[in-house]
Amino acid sequence: MTDLGLYLAKRTVNKAEVSRRTGISKSRLTQLTSNDSAKLRADELYLIALAINADPGEMFKELYEGLGLRGKVDI
Repeated sequence: MTDLGLYLAKRTVNKAEVSRRTGISKSRLTQLTSNDSAKLRADELYLIALAINADPGEMFKELYEGLGLRGKVDI
């Protein structure tokens, strides 16, 4: 299960309802929740967050909390 799949399971989200509300197909939601190679697009994350009454920014932070830069960055 992907991080999105775990997030939705934790919130006991009905994927069929999310599909209906967002226009994202059920097969695409299944890919996003079960296939680690499926990449979640920003527009999909935003629509899913709206459909489940979640803050898109907080959802993004939770899903990608392990993502970070490599090495030191000087700006």
